[in-house]
Amino acid sequence: MPGVNNSMTRVSVGERARLSVLIGRRAFRSLIGGMSTHPLMRWRFGSTKTDRLVIAPQDLRTADATRAAEIYAGRFAFAGKVVICDRRTPFEMTPPSDEWANILLSFAWLRHLRAADSAITRANARSLIDDWINEQGSWHPVGWQPEILSRRIICWLSQSPFVLQDADARFYRRFIRSLSRQVRYLRRNLNECREGLPRLQALIALTFAALCLQDLSGQLRPTARRLIEELRAQVLPDGGHISRNPGALIEILIDLLPLRQLFSARNLQPPQAINNAIDRMMPMLRFFRHPDGNFAQFNGMGPTPVDLLATAFAYDDARGSPVSNAPHSGYQRIDAGPTVLLMDTGRAPPVAVSQEAHAGCLSFEMSWKQHRLVVNCGLPAMNRENWRQVARATAAHSTVTFNDTSSCRFLESKSVRRLLAGTPIVAGPHNVKVDRDDADSASLTASHDGYAGDFGVVHARSVRVSADGGTVDGEDSFLPADGHAIPARSADEYAVRFHLHPAVKANRLSEGRGVILLLPDKEVWTFASQGEAVHVEESVYLAGSDGPRRAVQIVIYGHARETPKVRWSFRHTPPATHGAKPDRADEPELPL
Repeated sequence: MPGVNNSMTRVSVGERARLSVLIGRRAFRSLIGGMSTHPLMRWRFGSTKTDRLVIAPQDLRTADATRAAEIYAGRFAFAGKVVICDRRTPFEMTPPSDEWANILLSFAWLRHLRAADSAITRANARSLIDDWINEQGSWHPVGWQPEILSRRIICWLSQSPFVLQDADARFYRRFIRSLSRQVRYLRRNLNECREGLPRLQALIALTFAALCLQDLSGQLRPTARRLIEELRAQVLPDGGHISRNPGALIEILIDLLPLRQLFSARNLQPPQAINNAIDRMMPMLRFFRHPDGNFAQFNGMGPTPVDLLATAFAYDDARGSPVSNAPHSGYQRIDAGPTVLLMDTGRAPPVAVSQEAHAGCLSFEMSWKQHRLVVNCGLPAMNRENWRQVARATAAHSTVTFNDTSSCRFLESKSVRRLLAGTPIVAGPHNVKVDRDDADSASLTASHDGYAGDFGVVHARSVRVSADGGTVDGEDSFLPADGHAIPARSADEYAVRFHLHPAVKANRLSEGRGVILLLPDKEVWTFASQGEAVHVEESVYLAGSDGPRRAVQIVIYGHARETPKVRWSFRHTPPATHGAKPDRADEPELPL
């Protein structure tokens, strides 16, 4: 395929074969999907009889009743964009962004109308649903995409008691017919769903429909069987998701928990695979969470939906401490006193589910009490496509870049990216070794070969956290991949990066080998290197709840052949005891 060869020049034979199979499969499915959307073929997905809704699932997502007045006034504010319809239907308007269109067409906003719960909001909801059926009910190139369609089916089912209350028989038949048609279309085009989370959500939507719609009950057994297979494939033994995105766990649980309840409400035993998946994922929510309640920014994670996270925790009966070792997901966690350290020690996920994965191997995040100190840049909640490739690069993570290059290779062909609905990782670290020792002070030693092919270098990182959490000592080493010597290349410069949370203030010491870090609660940490110059440079924290924020990063530059090891440390400075005379010898040198 044109444009693929350049992207695959440094890809192994096995990865090249897997990528070729994936591209071929997606091309074939796209062709079949295009045929199924032809007007002459769409009659298959219609239904001449009206189904019956027998039950509705619970919606665990939080709602804002004040949004109902905006929607009633024709003001649709989604994903940071506002469209004022001026007595026109929103489905006729030109979307200001893809994200805005996705939210509109998914009908996720119906829950806000339900929160207001009045005769006016019910009538408004029915009017908007009627408008959609008139405008796009037959088919639409965006609104009938599997990912949007899955969410719309779940939203219509969840909000059906609100929408159908006081509805006349005509609207009831129209609503159920359209819903049944959408379900049949999704089932027919299930293989069009992107592998990973989108396909799992489609199967959850189909299982919801089979439980809620009377005439689809015969589809419950085969649909549940496929859902079980997908859960076993996607939810790893340690509870992580195959995509390695921590945020995927929240999305899956918020849909799986009502599904489990729905089986019980229908007097059916929930499949054991659903219970097992929930039981495995719950501890991983605590694994990825910092003490301030936010998730670590790894592999596509953006701002933490704290409301959904709190809802998920409400269903956690065990409420146990987080595990420390997640080998299948490729992460490690150290809890020492008030200090929490999380490290990415895994390979890139499979090509088919790597569209959001990052080149952040051996990056770590660190927090002290309720404050995050070291972070990765993460992804914003809105305008993700503008930032996605920047955020996925190794330089956006608290780890090492070599020769200003990412440790993973991303597919470059635009045509193939469109076909695969994203930019997968096609090459990266193969051999990631991890050694953990919790005997006295917790320590991690890990290495990866992401730079071995291009530069003949293996990056190794060791981190030790004292028992009280007040000291974090680290070392980054650059080892020859062939076991002999680092090859003499035109460039062998590395940059050891530590991105700081925007709330942390950093002042470089006058002698240039350390940085004073001031936390919001006025506690002080000191970063120091053993011999190398330390730089404080601009950075950006993308995953803030209020959008991207300016931040800084600590950077140590060097050459692998000249300085193959870099030692660094973070040390907490205990606050002076009230009335005690400070020891000047222990005070950090402040900049002049």
